[in-house]
Amino acid sequence: MAGEWTAERRARAAETAQRVKPWLKSTGPKTAEGKAISSMNRYQGAKREAARAQARQIRALWIELEALERQGVTLPAATKRSAGAARGT
Repeated sequence: MAGEWTAERRARAAETAQRVKPWLKSTGPKTAEGKAISSMNRYQGAKREAARAQARQIRALWIELEALERQGVTLPAATKRSAGAARGT
């Protein structure tokens, strides 16, 4: 396979890395502005919290639907699901 590294290729890359020493030339941001920008590299725009909020809303709605079912209210078939799904299992 073309993407596999042979022992020779790995040895050649290791020798090149030791000779060139790229870790000595690489630098992170030096200015406060650059540091602020790079600190946001992984920021996902609060996606996780938004997803958690949606999950809480969905759980609350299912609890409400289950309460209606217990009271004897007939629900359309599209709103029904298995009991395990209601608990997220």
